[in-house]
Amino acid sequence: MDLVQPQTWAEALAIRAERPDLLPIAGGTDVMVDINFGRSRPPGLLDLTSIVEITTWSVEDGVLRLGAGVTYAQVEADLPGLVPGLAMASRTVGSPQIRNRGTVAGNLASASPAGDAHPPLLASRATVEVESVRGTRLLAVAGFFTGVKRNALEPDELIRAVHVPVTGGPQQFAKIGTRNAMVIAVASFALALHPDVRRVGTGIGSAAPTPRAAPEAEDLLAGELDWDGRTPIGRPVLQRFGELVAGAADPIDDVRGSAAYRRHALAVLAARTATWAWDEYCTQEAS
Repeated sequence: MDLVQPQTWAEALAIRAERPDLLPIAGGTDVMVDINFGRSRPPGLLDLTSIVEITTWSVEDGVLRLGAGVTYAQVEADLPGLVPGLAMASRTVGSPQIRNRGTVAGNLASASPAGDAHPPLLASRATVEVESVRGTRLLAVAGFFTGVKRNALEPDELIRAVHVPVTGGPQQFAKIGTRNAMVIAVASFALALHPDVRRVGTGIGSAAPTPRAAPEAEDLLAGELDWDGRTPIGRPVLQRFGELVAGAADPIDDVRGSAAYRRHALAVLAARTATWAWDEYCTQEAS
């Protein structure tokens, strides 16, 4: 197996164009598992870990730009004030060793339906910056997932960064599993309030062939929230919101849980995260 280690991003793009058969690797927390279990046998690896320019983050015009090499540990430590939902999700990913190696961009590239970073990125309506020697594209994260562990990258493209709007609104993430971390989620859900435009964002994980949002639920909750008066959310609204979230999923029965359980769990997670986020918003506005 070939191991190719570019030192700059430009060099990586050139190699990617010449050798699209090489499998990109950053943290390796997904790639090496597949190789070790014989699920993947690529001709070689394109090792991106030496490229310093993709390991940083910045904020410009209200948008956080996460370089493709930014790890979960960096998000967890440095960014809870900017992207709280993604930081919450990052804290639940594997062990400290995995969080020190794994990257948000790598999670996107793997495109697992159960990826923990995906629901908060969907709820925030993030975009994925992909690049090749031909140029750069910005893809909405909702359209980036094309199937089970399949993404919208062209053979010569690499993920350069992830762009996440910084709204200042409360965000939440929750998942169901046998443990809080070191486990694949049975179901997960993220919610983000966008007070500036009075919109609600959602993200569903581990309950469909791809991560997905629940647009009907978003519209219902955004229309029912008392953005000015900050009154509590009524129980019927929370129940209906949960039902619409569950209805947006397309789960299966597997060894981790049944489809019926996943729908029930999503309804509960949706109601809880909506309550937590709204309570935080009301506190922020009143202070």
